[in-house]
Amino acid sequence: MPAMSTATVLLLGAFHGLNPAMGWLFAVARGLQERSRDLLLQSIPVIALGHLASVALVALVVAVTGSLVTGAALPVAGGLVLVAFGLWRLLSSRHFRWVGMRLSLAQLAGWSFLMSSAHGAGLMLLPVLTGLRTEGHPGHAVSGGLAVAALHTLAMFVVAGVVALVVYEVLGLTILRRAWFNVDRMWAAALIAAGLLTLLQA
Repeated sequence: MPAMSTATVLLLGAFHGLNPAMGWLFAVARGLQERSRDLLLQSIPVIALGHLASVALVALVVAVTGSLVTGAALPVAGGLVLVAFGLWRLLSSRHFRWVGMRLSLAQLAGWSFLMSSAHGAGLMLLPVLTGLRTEGHPGHAVSGGLAVAALHTLAMFVVAGVVALVVYEVLGLTILRRAWFNVDRMWAAALIAAGLLTLLQA
């Protein structure tokens, strides 16, 4: 994978780690609810696992269908999906919520998978994933796609863990109520930008 693509994958992972909707806020809330740093630390890897499953699913779909479509069709379709999904997120007033805070680790992983999928986490990596399929054997695209998903999730895991610990130990949830910004809008704009970039490069 080229250095530029690696940097893109890591930066997107870090961005997802910063996004409270991707899980660190939930981990902090669970930790504060039970007054347990251990519960917070248990939550972050499980949330990352759900995120990985969501991104890996997109990577596998791209790897498999990439061998069945023409060279231009997949980037164009992917770009259109990104733009459409981004516009939907930008214009939608709906917020994804989970009812109740007392979840098992398996339920937390499922929640993370659904949230990551609903927010289009894997779609952001389409420009990188579609590039892998041009390098020959479908097996290479599969292994490369899974490596991209793992690298991306590692960056997400590290950043989310650091943010969760800082918020839990220093800031608490009070600061989030006083100084909040709309991450959904920024996320939607990023999706649209990635989609347009994919279309321009197709």
